[in-house]
Amino acid sequence: MLATVVLVAALIGANFSALKFALDHTTPFLLASMRTVIGGSFLIALALLRGERLPTRRIDLINIWVVGFSITTVSSALLVYGVDRVPAGVASLMSSTMPLFTAVLSLLLLASRTSVLGQVGLIVGFIGAAVLAAPSLGGATAAVGIVSLLVSALAWAFGTVYMKWKDFSGVSPIMLVGVQLVMSAAMLVPFALIVEGTDQTDWSLGLLIPLLYAAIPSNALTFTLIATVVRRATPTVAASTAYMIPLFGVFFGWLIRDEVLGLVEAIGGLLVVSGVYIVVTASSRPIADGRV
Repeated sequence: MLATVVLVAALIGANFSALKFALDHTTPFLLASMRTVIGGSFLIALALLRGERLPTRRIDLINIWVVGFSITTVSSALLVYGVDRVPAGVASLMSSTMPLFTAVLSLLLLASRTSVLGQVGLIVGFIGAAVLAAPSLGGATAAVGIVSLLVSALAWAFGTVYMKWKDFSGVSPIMLVGVQLVMSAAMLVPFALIVEGTDQTDWSLGLLIPLLYAAIPSNALTFTLIATVVRRATPTVAASTAYMIPLFGVFFGWLIRDEVLGLVEAIGGLLVVSGVYIVVTASSRPIADGRV
């Protein structure tokens, strides 16, 4: 389980820098749509080669659509849109608020109980998110990026909780993510073509290489691993990958794109990571009777 969490965090952490490079050659929504087309095609082909069948039950298709709409449509599109407006390291820190939203939604939808320690973690984490967002409020472009990343994290959290809330046992994680990516592509591709078109896209290796990484290792593979983990753990524990994502996101942003966090961003990021760590640690412990 730990090895899976670290692998997912590393793959997603590097994704922010890969998206930055891809965005030098195309537009945000078109990039998000191309990720879903490539990733979904790859996973469905893999599932079919494994002898799996496409889901046909109405309830399975509805549940997959809900997860796909929240995670690989809304969350993915807003993630790319936000990354286009803030540094990769800051984007990874904002996305790490996902487990905080997951804990709140688990409380609302799954009636899960939260310890006092978990409540403290939520408060610390959201204060960190506010500190991170503060420097960007003076600039419209960065502020839009920050808000987009927060809504992206919220949508990702909802999809994660929904996978625990509803029964997905009839569909394998590979087929689940493959079908939801194809469903997302059906929504994102026409939207991107209408809103952005292809005039600003440079169809070169500078786009293809980071696009392939963002589509398969960072998108198709990571969401399949997350779907697998969700079936074996609580949504909050499954979301624990997010408190490691900033470590890799900031590292790759520094290594690949020469990005350096300012003091305020570093403090805000530390608070977010600390808050998420507290929430995940508290969620993995049994809650004593009488405590909520």
